[in-house]
Amino acid sequence: MACVDENRVELPKNYRPTEKEPFMSARMQEYFRRKLLAWRDEIVAESRTTLDNLRAENVALPDMADRASSESDRALELRARDRQRKLISKIDAALRKLETGDYGYCEDTGEPIGVARLDARPIATLSLEAQERHERSERLRRDD
Repeated sequence: MACVDENRVELPKNYRPTEKEPFMSARMQEYFRRKLLAWRDEIVAESRTTLDNLRAENVALPDMADRASSESDRALELRARDRQRKLISKIDAALRKLETGDYGYCEDTGEPIGVARLDARPIATLSLEAQERHERSERLRRDD
């Protein structure tokens, strides 16, 4: 017999959250939880594939140019995997926020981030306005 989590909400087929419904309703939270978990699973699967490919390619190539090209490809792939590792960390943080009820609220202002922004970037921690202020501030610091 399958175990059903009483805290989970059934979502209608093709459900997409809208600005018209209460922000971070149980339905909306379940939508984002599923979206984050699916994204995380996709990244983990890609990482496994990459590791398998890197192991399979671990062959000494006799030609120096081929070897250099292979090493360059490997370094690029490892940098991409490192970025994905950091992304998984952000996804995990978003999932923890969902559990605590803090998900979807701007870390600067405490205001709702906005459904469209969260749908486009479910790991967003700042509202669009706060993000733009942050980026302007970063540019000013770099220019100094």
